[in-house]
Amino acid sequence: MGGGGDSRIPSILREELGERVRVECRTYDFDPEVATAQIASWVQELQPLLVVGESLGAVHATRVRGVPHLFVSPSLGGPLWLSFCAWLCLVPGVGLIFDRVYKPREGDRQTLHFCFKTLRKYPAHRRAALANSPRAGSGDYFHAFFGTHDHYRRSGVVSIHSWKRHFGHDSYDLYDGTHFMEEEFVRSMLVPKVLEVLGMD
Repeated sequence: MGGGGDSRIPSILREELGERVRVECRTYDFDPEVATAQIASWVQELQPLLVVGESLGAVHATRVRGVPHLFVSPSLGGPLWLSFCAWLCLVPGVGLIFDRVYKPREGDRQTLHFCFKTLRKYPAHRRAALANSPRAGSGDYFHAFFGTHDHYRRSGVVSIHSWKRHFGHDSYDLYDGTHFMEEEFVRSMLVPKVLEVLGMD
């Protein structure tokens, strides 16, 4: 949410892996229906060997079928929180407050606009994503990384319990950091896992 082509993790992945694999990151729409169509088009174009998703982006990435998935701080509860915010946005001025509070950094970043019409689509988006989980019968590979100091875990926006319920008890690792995986862990944990999954370690 609010990330994009110049976000920190894909930038580090390009730096670490760019000579061995092509790392592609594109900025998609905040409307999940529009984003799903954009991502499906890119998947058809790029034919990825692996999909990496961070936070709310993990929900989008889960919907990509037939490839391995690696996630950082997957926010399975994020769509539910956004659905709650949808009703708040019916109150005049609340959407503008959310827009200001969650304004992305400058650069190639996802534009955020909180409104009822967009946010009410997120629960269905989450259901479509979880339909590709191992619990629902998916044969895709999934692995996640969770920070031990992730403040979003207190609210349930990020939940290891929910992750284990849908993706299995042995499908994640912990790192001693926050929701926004610190550079040292991107280099020491995520990059080696990417190479392992691609059979290049």
